[in-house]
Amino acid sequence: MHAFICTACGTQYPPSQTPPAQCPICEDERQYVPQTGQSWTTQEKLALGHQNAWHEYEPGILGIATRPRFAIGQRAVLLLTDHGNVLWDCISMLDAATVTLIKALGGIQAMAISHPHFHTSMADWSRAFDVPVHIHADNRDWVMRSDAKIELWEGETLELLPDVTLIRGGGHFPGSSMLHWSKGAGGRGLLCASDTAFVVPDQKHVSFMWSYPNLLPLSAREVKAIADALAPFEFDMMLGNFFESVIRTGAKQAVEKSVARYLSAIGAADAH
Repeated sequence: MHAFICTACGTQYPPSQTPPAQCPICEDERQYVPQTGQSWTTQEKLALGHQNAWHEYEPGILGIATRPRFAIGQRAVLLLTDHGNVLWDCISMLDAATVTLIKALGGIQAMAISHPHFHTSMADWSRAFDVPVHIHADNRDWVMRSDAKIELWEGETLELLPDVTLIRGGGHFPGSSMLHWSKGAGGRGLLCASDTAFVVPDQKHVSFMWSYPNLLPLSAREVKAIADALAPFEFDMMLGNFFESVIRTGAKQAVEKSVARYLSAIGAADAH
């Protein structure tokens, strides 16, 4: 049996003789089913024509993404902290070379996922490195492949490791989460926001959507809630969900300015 992977969104499903009839992640309005229909692959087939590429943003901050681009182009982040390595978000492909490289860097001591579009092959990754994967409980219905190593967390924040905190932002999904590393980026503070707050191409602002491919915006209330969730945390650098999604400095000010710009654009500048 094979654990089939959706080629459109990258989500892996439980092992079966035949591919699933449909992908609920793609059929949700926050994603889409391609015009060519749903198609499937496996880890073995994916490795025949793809490989994982790496990018070092700063010492101790490494991005990992599959090339050629696969699914929605997800990029995971490996953080080398003083208290162990953290894998933030996940990608579908996990090959022997990736396992070897990460183990040479000290393995993974903690793993967390921002939202369902990064669930991908999280069961394979957590098993390969023998580490639990943390997902906010509000996103439990979007776990397509259950596994004993999945740990659902509740509330607004969770200390994953000393200096590393998960923050529930909501908005894009009810349990959409972000990761704050207080000593990241040379002690300036790092925020990994995935697309709870989406780093736009100018790398000076962020924006907010309920559905990015279908261009459905968030309400003023939801955007304000994300801003409030981030208010207690200091960070100078910020990573989104692709290799190029980075604000290298002034990130917290960029988020605050972007929230005001967004609220003004939808006619809700005074929303509370």
